[in-house]
Amino acid sequence: MTLEQLLESAKRWAHDDVDPATIRELLALVTEKNEAELRDRFSMNLEFGTAGLRGVLGAGPNRMNRAVVLRTTAGLARYLKATTLDAAGRGVVIGRDGRRQSDVFARDVAEVLAAEGITAHVLDGVSPTPLTAYAVTALGAAAGVMVTASHNPPEYNGYKVYWGNGAQIIPPHDAGIAAAIDRVEAARDVQRLPEAQARAKNLWRDVSRSVRDGWLDGVLALRPLKVKGGVRIVYTAMHGVGGASVLEVLSRAGFQHVFPVLEQQEPDGAFPTVRFPNPEEKGALDLATALAQREKADVVLANDPDADRLAVMARDASGGLKLLTGNEVGVLLGHFLLTHAPKSPRPLVETTIVSSAQLRTLAEAFGAAYEETLTGFKWIANQALAREADGSVRFLFGYEEALGYTAGTLVRDKDGVGAAAVVADLAADCARKGLTLFGQLEAIQRAHGLFVATQFNATLPGESGAKTIRAVMDGFRARPPASVGAQPVRATTDYGLGAGGLPKSNVLTYQLDGARITVRPSGTEPKVKVYFEVREPVAQGEPMAAARARAAKALETLERDFLVLARERGLPSP
Repeated sequence: MTLEQLLESAKRWAHDDVDPATIRELLALVTEKNEAELRDRFSMNLEFGTAGLRGVLGAGPNRMNRAVVLRTTAGLARYLKATTLDAAGRGVVIGRDGRRQSDVFARDVAEVLAAEGITAHVLDGVSPTPLTAYAVTALGAAAGVMVTASHNPPEYNGYKVYWGNGAQIIPPHDAGIAAAIDRVEAARDVQRLPEAQARAKNLWRDVSRSVRDGWLDGVLALRPLKVKGGVRIVYTAMHGVGGASVLEVLSRAGFQHVFPVLEQQEPDGAFPTVRFPNPEEKGALDLATALAQREKADVVLANDPDADRLAVMARDASGGLKLLTGNEVGVLLGHFLLTHAPKSPRPLVETTIVSSAQLRTLAEAFGAAYEETLTGFKWIANQALAREADGSVRFLFGYEEALGYTAGTLVRDKDGVGAAAVVADLAADCARKGLTLFGQLEAIQRAHGLFVATQFNATLPGESGAKTIRAVMDGFRARPPASVGAQPVRATTDYGLGAGGLPKSNVLTYQLDGARITVRPSGTEPKVKVYFEVREPVAQGEPMAAARARAAKALETLERDFLVLARERGLPSP
């Protein structure tokens, strides 16, 4: 696309936009003839996929803005009416987080749905993502929309879609909705029914407080032992929307020593105390750690801004606070729930192809069913529902290494609030046995094996970054490695071919002796991700620290050797 073509595209978009702010923003870029910025905004559309939409706020088709939201909602509405029985009467649940523009986008969603004759069930104020997912099934809605960018930086927002089963959309609905969006008229021509008129037609309904109460009652019921108190807990909402719900759950569960990080308790889309509101990021938990030291807390619980993820810190053998990885929390929760689960129907646990293989060993030890899915909780939830349908199994637990967990089918998505309740129950149970969470993890690893993982991410933004990511993946397919350093590759799985009975996905996995490497592009960020895991033998009576040191060295070597191969295939050097 030439500069003149970019300028014409930008002028057309500005003409069709409905938001004075983004119109001014775009016309300023046209006046400046800012080719680099215009090319980034118009070289592609913000892609609607199985996670809905997510992108930087701003004007243009490759940004999150009102024009994109209006057209997306019109496409969703028309697809629902064409494919779903009584979609108009059942309606669509709408929730939002506290990010910039979330309130405006949520209102636009409701007004477009109402104009299309579809009832908008609107959650009051800000809501945790798991509440929105729960409300879909609680109300029998045809779909749900959550306006959120989860743990992305402050300049992002997003649009997540749930199907009527309460799980995120998967094929063929994602492609069907995307095709419907492509057929929608210009944003200025998309019809909207203002709230007052929509309410008069009973097309705009407030979601009853009883729905939230039902969700919190269900969260409390997830705790297998319901141990009261016994641990001191610091909690941070990370400037997000989980604060009130988590504090209420912990209080009702009998935890009397809970200390919220007050500076991060209320929703604030500017995220003033953290640059990147992801509990995994360096520095994000500094305030929580400092409070935990002052209050002599045993555990730190941290949600991401939309409260669908949970990070956990606990005391290690030295007494210091240390962050558990997502895999470690998943193993702890899986073991805890399997230990106390009824044996009939047979319990089912699930994780993803990039998460730790340790859950498989636990399932085998407990006689549980086990499934692996593609990356993303949409696959875990939909697979769980499909497996439960014949009555032979009961879904017990699912997790992914990126801090996402859910117990049962109360919420058919990641649930950082429910996970917080179960982790608190587990921590209290460990405390009465004289164990920390790390002590419990060591006992599990001695009994079932030591699995240690790490991850490498390369951020490659923009059109050039997308080309680089494609080149890296294509390079590994064109020249598959026979070895990684001194270790031979024993097996290669290309999920782009639909391996393992799973849908096709741009993922490659390499099995080595006692190790696994998985490489894939991120589905929500401009990144290529590489996951490394090793299984290290632990001799009887051997100090776990010694085994961990060997595993860490093996991981370091594995990562170094694989990145040499990746750079030979186009990955930029740091």
